[in-house]
Amino acid sequence: MAASLSASAPVAANPATGGVGHGRTVMVGIAFCALLCIAGLFAPKWLTFLVTMAAANGLVSLGIVGLMRGGVVPFGQGMMLALGGYTAALVYNKLGFTDVLGLTLAGGVVATLVSAPFAPLLSRYRGIFFAMLTLALSMVMYGLLMKVDVMGGSDGFNVGRPTLLGFKLPDSHNGYILYAVTMVIATVMALLARIYFDSTRGLVTVAVRENELRVEYLGGSVREAMTINFILAAFCGGMGGALAVLALGHIEPNFSFWTTSGEFVFVAILAGWQSVAAVFVASTVLEVVRSFSSAYFPNTWQLVLGLFLLFVIRFLPGGIGSLWMKGHAK
Repeated sequence: MAASLSASAPVAANPATGGVGHGRTVMVGIAFCALLCIAGLFAPKWLTFLVTMAAANGLVSLGIVGLMRGGVVPFGQGMMLALGGYTAALVYNKLGFTDVLGLTLAGGVVATLVSAPFAPLLSRYRGIFFAMLTLALSMVMYGLLMKVDVMGGSDGFNVGRPTLLGFKLPDSHNGYILYAVTMVIATVMALLARIYFDSTRGLVTVAVRENELRVEYLGGSVREAMTINFILAAFCGGMGGALAVLALGHIEPNFSFWTTSGEFVFVAILAGWQSVAAVFVASTVLEVVRSFSSAYFPNTWQLVLGLFLLFVIRFLPGGIGSLWMKGHAK
């Protein structure tokens, strides 16, 4: 592992090599985002909504992938989704602030601030203990949301149509503009995540998964790395939650329920930890399979999802990302 880490470190530390690689990635990401935005002009409304939800949920799962690189899997990412969603909804309804960009950022910031105090504690645990602790936090929040009247109780409450940079979104293009904004935000976060994963700290996270003791011997801090990853996962989850709520127009406590967290873990496993793009591909696949399974197999759509996941685990144990990241996985 030391040889692998030392071999990878010069690439991250070399400005020329890293700059060229990341510059190409950024250009490809921008081009793909522009292509999606153009394609959205001609796509039916149901498809743009599906992709909008897939991108928003993909942001939540992106945080899980960041933690998976360190060898842990959180089962409480629904808590981040709910924190971001309720923040956006409450700021909209109670404070009258309606800008989609500001609401999305507020969702990420609040999720980060609420989760940060728990990060040092959770960074001590691994395996089933980490998973169960994050699940417990999510379920505690679910219980609070169910009981607090100001949060709408078990029914939740609606959210109005957001604005963009002070302009009211027209009825005919509301769905498309939310779609385009979500594509841009998801692309920016995906590119930042790729740069972070390829950085020295990102490589240390991978080393933590392989051998924590050796990372400490080399001068790295395992707890610090896991703490930062958990906080970043909270920020991504909060932003994704805010975007999802603005697209749906409704928020409810089920956002924090354990089955919701399980869906994000499903996406992360389906994507694998090597590729950022694979997270959003997997999230889209989940939305497509769930939508069509619900339409044609309304009583057994969970069975279809389960069989699909088993198929991927059997034939693509490294996830969808392993299809184009084989040369990078170590």
